[in-house]
Amino acid sequence: MDNNDILIRLRYALDLKNTEMVEIFKLGGIEVSRQDLPKILTKSKDSYDDEIAEDEENIKCDNVMFESFLNGFVTFKRGKQEQKPGQPETPELTLGRSANVNNLLLKKVKIALAMTSEDMLDIFEKAGIHVTKGELGALLRKEGHKNYKECGDKFARNFLKGLAVKYRGE
Repeated sequence: MDNNDILIRLRYALDLKNTEMVEIFKLGGIEVSRQDLPKILTKSKDSYDDEIAEDEENIKCDNVMFESFLNGFVTFKRGKQEQKPGQPETPELTLGRSANVNNLLLKKVKIALAMTSEDMLDIFEKAGIHVTKGELGALLRKEGHKNYKECGDKFARNFLKGLAVKYRGE
């Protein structure tokens, strides 16, 4: 799954409108016009071939753009956080340092929707897979921690499917 595909699935699961998507990108520090949004939310024919995506007027969502969207989503759902002295104005981007996109997706959506671990386990159950608290904890850990586990596409896909079931009733 590439970042564009994750954005498409997240948008569908949470029933986000185009104006909300543009606002979320803006809150994350990325300017996206309403005309460019459909180009981002178009699934590339072959996600392994980057050249095809460029030729077809699609905009490839890179890791920086994706993480900015997730940061904007947290701000959109929870409001602007008051700055503490010495804290940077914008959160430091972690995906540039090879962090797993799927792990970041789980963490940021959990924060944005103010979910507990039980809520997340329930979402996985709705998608039809059983995840233990230990496995979930390993997925939510910081990269480099001894119990950190990389989140595969299957987990991310099922999480987004469970979100759709919960928020859209499907």
